[in-house]
Amino acid sequence: MSFTNREVWGLIHGMVLGAVFLLGFAGGLADLYGLRTALLTGTGVVERMRRLKVGVTAMAVAAWGTVITGTWVVYPWYREAVPDSAKSKLLANPDTSDWHKFGMEWKEHIAWVSPILATVVAFIVLYYANTLIRHERVRRTTLLLLVLAFAFAAIAGAFGAFITKVAPVQ
Repeated sequence: MSFTNREVWGLIHGMVLGAVFLLGFAGGLADLYGLRTALLTGTGVVERMRRLKVGVTAMAVAAWGTVITGTWVVYPWYREAVPDSAKSKLLANPDTSDWHKFGMEWKEHIAWVSPILATVVAFIVLYYANTLIRHERVRRTTLLLLVLAFAFAAIAGAFGAFITKVAPVQ
């Protein structure tokens, strides 16, 4: 089995960075949700915070890597000004033109919110560190921001998968 250069970058963009993002989210969600004084000992807080810091930082880095590789590596291939580009194929068919008009607009613009929110989450976790357990409102806000970062990325990822299925970048 061999991959073209474009397929390798597509895998890095979607699968590798996406998997790291997903793992960071899952770990961050579990650790933030379970970060309560009634549930943890002092040693447990230290252990959980170590995992939480690594997880949300990895999530933020993966989110930035995903949007950067998508915007400046994969997307230029999608929008090439040739008749057989993925964008041209989608727009040529009235049944698939909305995939470009809405799906790619989301991916091009709104998906950038995800790494910004993930970075805010990482900053809050690193800034508050072990004291985050005492700041219930900040912890809940951080949890909400984490879920929003995931939601924006999940929608962009779903659009990417559907668009690639209909009109793959070749």
